[in-house]
Amino acid sequence: MKESNPITEPIGQNLIKLISNLCFSVFVFSVLIFTVIAITYQPPDPWLESAPALTKFFTKTENATFKDDSSILKTGEDLQAMPLAPLVPPVSSITEVVIEKSEEEVKNMTVTEKSDCDELRVVNCSDPRVLIAVERFNLRLFKSIVFLEYQKPVNGSKANECDVAWRFRNKKEKSWRKYRDFRRFRFGYGENCTYKIVRAGGWHSGFNARRSFRNRVNATSRSVGNPKVAPAFRDDEINDTIPTLGSLTNFRKGKYLYYSRGGDYCKGMNQYMWSFLCGLGEAIYLNRTFVMDLSVCLAATYNPSNKDEEGKDFRYYFDFEHLKEVASVVEEGEFLRDWKKWDRGHKRKVPVKKVVTHKVTPVQLKKDKSTIIWRQFDSPEPENYWYRVCEGQAAKYIQRPWHALWKSKRLMNIVTEISGQMDWDFDAVHVVRGEKAQNKELWPHLDVDTSPDALLTKLQGMIHPWRNLYIATNEPFYNYFDKLRSQYKVHLLDDYKELWSNTSEWYNETTLLNDGRPVEFDGYMRVAVDTEVFYRAKTRVETFYNLTKDCKDGVNTC
Repeated sequence: MKESNPITEPIGQNLIKLISNLCFSVFVFSVLIFTVIAITYQPPDPWLESAPALTKFFTKTENATFKDDSSILKTGEDLQAMPLAPLVPPVSSITEVVIEKSEEEVKNMTVTEKSDCDELRVVNCSDPRVLIAVERFNLRLFKSIVFLEYQKPVNGSKANECDVAWRFRNKKEKSWRKYRDFRRFRFGYGENCTYKIVRAGGWHSGFNARRSFRNRVNATSRSVGNPKVAPAFRDDEINDTIPTLGSLTNFRKGKYLYYSRGGDYCKGMNQYMWSFLCGLGEAIYLNRTFVMDLSVCLAATYNPSNKDEEGKDFRYYFDFEHLKEVASVVEEGEFLRDWKKWDRGHKRKVPVKKVVTHKVTPVQLKKDKSTIIWRQFDSPEPENYWYRVCEGQAAKYIQRPWHALWKSKRLMNIVTEISGQMDWDFDAVHVVRGEKAQNKELWPHLDVDTSPDALLTKLQGMIHPWRNLYIATNEPFYNYFDKLRSQYKVHLLDDYKELWSNTSEWYNETTLLNDGRPVEFDGYMRVAVDTEVFYRAKTRVETFYNLTKDCKDGVNTC
């Protein structure tokens, strides 16, 4: 009988144990990884892009250094993937179905016995068939426009002309805002006694249909200190008046988040937006009213003087009316006045929680019952930047409300005017030059790749000749693009200076906002308008994606 090997059995058992332990270790490690992912995972913001994506968009670094790109300026309406359904009022548009229904109603009401349609030889602008002809003509011609409402046509300058005004929205704009146009139409008549349009005037040609805009401020009773101020026409859809808290009792019942001015002041506008929305996002998280300073300091990069300029109004650049509708805000001056009045008139002061460091997280303040949480930013830079509050663990709880920050309706009216004057049928190229073109170390080819000859060669392969071509650019020399005029109908922002001149609606309205002092159409406004006109083009050509192989942020950053 064979004897068993005393060494063989323990080796087999040890091998089985080793395999079992290894499998168990893999299982435990997998569970651990899954747990970490489950804890740290943040789903995308359903309103916009995810917070990490936006962080990457505004700054590539995690420290407090912003690399400010002022060539394209995006705000909430540009970043959202689609119109925000809860925020968009239900507005019916004029479609072919709506027109056919109106036409059927007119047929039932009108019986024409004369076969030669004599009654159409003299155009009656109040005839419903006139408006139907205009609606159908516009719908066929302007494919990128959503028509929202029409005014009743009025007489033009001749017997066969009518002026018609309407409200509309561009399909590429993701906000609910309405814009206006009024045009002159010359009529003939077609088959079955219907009006047909023989000639249509251009943008804003129907002067008689121009709406008498209701002034919320009686401009005629105020001295503006400048005899060249335009007549007091205002966009009646803009309401950016400063809200008040009402009685002191209402003030005392409220809950507020107050940010003192920090190191972000006079920094680039991208950093301003990133910080402002951090504060507003914390206020929303804490269910408090955000105390906001309407005074903006415009960084030197946007000013011809190359100096920071304080005292700019938030409402020059952003849509304050929209902000008031979607978030609870109060203007700093109103807030401080009510606070002082309460403390002077009552023995019991307003409860205030002072926070002197950004390291106190929003979660730690969630249950605080003080009337005012006052964040003070007295530390040296970069510790005194507002957006530091939203870094680290706080990023899990604070969602920046990008949907609340839109460009000013006054600037968007200029965008609409420019696009409308090109009848919404244009292409655009974004040409970045300026300091980047001069910096050969970071952008070695940019200057040559954006030269007039190179531009013409590139564009000829992308845009059909004699199209309207809008050039959004920071190139300061107006005639730099003259070579392109041999092939295209070139349009530059400076071709539309009358839209912000001292006879313009924009000039009049911003002057009123500025207590009678004229407002400069500054560098930020120029880039904002350029950006939005560029977005509305049918074909868009980008500098760093189409014109040059240089990287947008310099060498080796692609």
